[in-house]
Amino acid sequence: MIARKYRFHGYNALNFVYKQGRTTRSSACLLRYAANPRRSHCRIAVVVSRKVAKSAVDRNRIRRRIYAVLEARVGELPAYDLVFTVLSSDIANMEEKHINKTIIQLLQVLAVEPVEK
Repeated sequence: MIARKYRFHGYNALNFVYKQGRTTRSSACLLRYAANPRRSHCRIAVVVSRKVAKSAVDRNRIRRRIYAVLEARVGELPAYDLVFTVLSSDIANMEEKHINKTIIQLLQVLAVEPVEK
């Protein structure tokens, strides 16, 4: 699990990203991101809908697998608000190197985007 300072707090905190953020996607995951100049570090959330996996156990497994990949990189990320939305239940059975590759491809957009202040 990522540290508390890198997480969103409350449902209302995500509204800014949903309204003002940009989107990039892969076949299994969607990333919504928005620059946050008020913060010195990033905030991350992973959303897994009940339509993706009916069982809470499966949704939590998917969420933990994505958080595990992000935990290793959280210190390197710029001050963005990031919301990963899982689109496919295939991530539950995917190899970790494929999940890692998918997340890295989505995060490469942040390296190209200029930070707005």
